[in-house]
Amino acid sequence: MAKNLTSNKRSVLFWLLTVLPLFAAAGQDDKAYELTLPELIYESSEHFSDIETANLDGLLDRIGDARLVLLGESTHGTAEFYDMRARITRELIEKKGFTIVAVEADWPDATSIDHYIRGTGNKPQFSKKPFSGFPTWMWANHSVSAFVEWLKDYNRRFTSADDAVGFYGLDFYNIASSIEAVLNYLQDVDPWMAEVASRNYSCLMPWAHDPRSYSRVIESGRYHDCGFEVLSVLQDLLNNREFYRQADEQQFFNAEQNARIIRNAERYFRTLHYEDNYSWNQRDQNMFDTLQAILAYHDKTSKAVVWAHNIHVGDARATFSSAIGKFNLGQRVRETYGDSVYLVGFGTDHGTVAAATKWGGPMKVMRVQPSHAETYGRLFHVVKADNFLLPLRN
Repeated sequence: MAKNLTSNKRSVLFWLLTVLPLFAAAGQDDKAYELTLPELIYESSEHFSDIETANLDGLLDRIGDARLVLLGESTHGTAEFYDMRARITRELIEKKGFTIVAVEADWPDATSIDHYIRGTGNKPQFSKKPFSGFPTWMWANHSVSAFVEWLKDYNRRFTSADDAVGFYGLDFYNIASSIEAVLNYLQDVDPWMAEVASRNYSCLMPWAHDPRSYSRVIESGRYHDCGFEVLSVLQDLLNNREFYRQADEQQFFNAEQNARIIRNAERYFRTLHYEDNYSWNQRDQNMFDTLQAILAYHDKTSKAVVWAHNIHVGDARATFSSAIGKFNLGQRVRETYGDSVYLVGFGTDHGTVAAATKWGGPMKVMRVQPSHAETYGRLFHVVKADNFLLPLRN
């Protein structure tokens, strides 16, 4: 049964469409000087009372012909963020022709949803239930379930799975299921190569279900890293791609991506505990590379909606992270696609949230700490509107 995320129906929600100085609008006409900053924000924003009836026409006009729309959130456990992202995504699919939904979830887990909504190829088979890794509530919840059912119903209009809306994961934490997916694929198309891949992956398997411990054992010097072995599997797949593609191109694409994710995850977890900046960049580069691969697999006119945390979808160049050498997904897509990218941030001042006190800990319903007095969060909170969209691009 899907879990309920906590609801912040009495808290203020706001959307930052780009990160620009809020007071830049002041001075554009004399009236601005007569208004306080919260009043100026109120007059410059689009107000709504609830998610389902919110008028999104202005937002869709501003998105225009953008190929990529990145939808953020400031928590991984607030129902309104999920519900509004679903509402915006439905509008983009129906009115703007978007055909890709890519989320901050593990690739193999997301393939189970993709198969469910599109009926693609063979049903993914995993020994571990999808979306059962921490944090389980991030995707196993009623908000996501309702959106998935909408996608399945929407896709009924297409006779080919290739034309339907696809659902993809951008993350790489579920190494065990990715390894399982590659081996299952090879067992069907090339049993001899499956044995070779199994021997190579055996290097990493002791830590596949707890990859955070892999970094510690490598750092201790008690075990050599598995970089060569996991790269060998990917290279073998690529060397035989023409042969494998002839059988089923979609199944090969899935296997190739799982092999790439295993290679990227191995590097990420190997450096996790002693090179923080590098490991952060590894994860967001993997998200960007995976998004690029999805777009390349579809045709050049394909459009993608991305669901991820604000810290991934915002442009890192506008934050202190850039000064210490970090980049993120939002920066990479901006650098590559320019004005064909539209970034949307979500935030709130207070309420409750589904969260945990530590990685792997049990879910708890917690109170959100009110915004600090000297933050944009507090500034938006004092605006006399419960919910609003604030366009900042121009």
